[in-house]
Amino acid sequence: MKLLKEILYGTRIKEIQGNTHVAIEDLAFDSRKARAFSLFVAIPGTQVDGFLYISKAIENGAIAVVCEQMPGQLTDGVSYVLVHDAAKALGQIASQFYDEPSANMKVIAVTGTNGKTTTVSLLHRLFRSMDRKAGMLSTVENRIVDEVVPATHTTPDALQMQQMFRRMADAGCKYVFIEASSHSIHQHRLAGTKLAGAVFTNITHEHLDYHGDFNGYIKAKKGLFDALDSDAFALYNQDDAHGADMVHDCKAKIHDYALTSMADFRGKIVENQLGGLHLHINGHDLYSKLIGGFNAYNLLAVFAVAMELEMEELEVLTHLSLLNPPPGRFEQVQAGGEITAVVDYAHTPDALDNVLKTIDSFRAGETQVITVVGCGGNRDKTKRPVMAKVAAQWSDRVFLTSDNPRNEDPDAIIADMRSGLDPIDAKKCIAIADRREAIRMAAQIAQSGDIVLVAGKGHETYQEIKGIRHDFDDRDELFNAFKTA
Repeated sequence: MKLLKEILYGTRIKEIQGNTHVAIEDLAFDSRKARAFSLFVAIPGTQVDGFLYISKAIENGAIAVVCEQMPGQLTDGVSYVLVHDAAKALGQIASQFYDEPSANMKVIAVTGTNGKTTTVSLLHRLFRSMDRKAGMLSTVENRIVDEVVPATHTTPDALQMQQMFRRMADAGCKYVFIEASSHSIHQHRLAGTKLAGAVFTNITHEHLDYHGDFNGYIKAKKGLFDALDSDAFALYNQDDAHGADMVHDCKAKIHDYALTSMADFRGKIVENQLGGLHLHINGHDLYSKLIGGFNAYNLLAVFAVAMELEMEELEVLTHLSLLNPPPGRFEQVQAGGEITAVVDYAHTPDALDNVLKTIDSFRAGETQVITVVGCGGNRDKTKRPVMAKVAAQWSDRVFLTSDNPRNEDPDAIIADMRSGLDPIDAKKCIAIADRREAIRMAAQIAQSGDIVLVAGKGHETYQEIKGIRHDFDDRDELFNAFKTA
């Protein structure tokens, strides 16, 4: 419980109507979750405008309202706080309500099109391996030290985030590693969070359905670095064409990492094989179980963050070498018969390209690459033809199938994918909307020495169809397909 005036500290306020000495027992931005003595934050949304539900929140017991415009009629006994940006205010208010938990921890945010989840997961596991208490917020799962908390979004909403930070701080966490999606940055879900540092991995075309165009996407990512204080660090991938743009005018201490350019943290791929990577990092050899050039960047970013957090160099390298790949990231599945079967989360053209290029570097002689790939429904349509083109470019056979169609017709999604194929590529591709059947067919045609890739879902254990989630794990499906092939 806190006084309203206490939790408004740091929030840009335009006007207050009512008493700020009232006690607040809970926060809500969903009117259905408002209860007695709660503060309701009315956030304008793309689908639902919280302003329209102020009366409902008050009816449910809210005694204070934060909004961007005053209602035409004010309710007696209710305090109204007019702010410039309600979404940003929610994060700042939540931080104050939960006693600024991020101020007592080193919170590191990782953003980029690809590599966020792997980098965050590796950081958490590295620090736990070194016996440091750490938390994690990621697409796959959230962790409070070693306690697993299921994840529902890439980045939780501002209220959930501060609640999680509070739990982490209470559990003794000194370090927290979080994914920062472009949506979350644009929606100010990190408002009120004290960041010790931020990392930029890379950027390619993604989420253009939300941001409008590529420049809007870049601007959203850059917002993370623009918000950093001077005592934080900003770490970016020098090899990415937009890396330097991200930290332009950034107040934080700026450092870079690279595999092909000169940088503060320099790495080099010595060997890249199915058994793992041999890297040269800052004058030291690192042998890792992770595979592929994209993972070389992830490992280098993790090393750089650990150095920024003043960890001991040799200790970091030793523990990095012992880490396994995150679930669903170039994860090999037992296939038998000298067939290599791989599941990977690659769901963008660039990520798929990276994975298939890695696979191509391993193939020899008569080896065929057989790829199963789909695209998500109700998401960026512009990437669909590109995904199909990339799959066909690097594969001998391609099965175009459903991913998470959500509320779209899988056949319509596949048709969008096929539009990116020229006549030669089209001959390689077979459309099978049923994902289970597509995986089964890929396993059936695979011969000894071939490589089968199932891309797009990775660690996800469900398919979302018409608003319903069905149990579906690519790893299990691929294993069963080979078992019965």
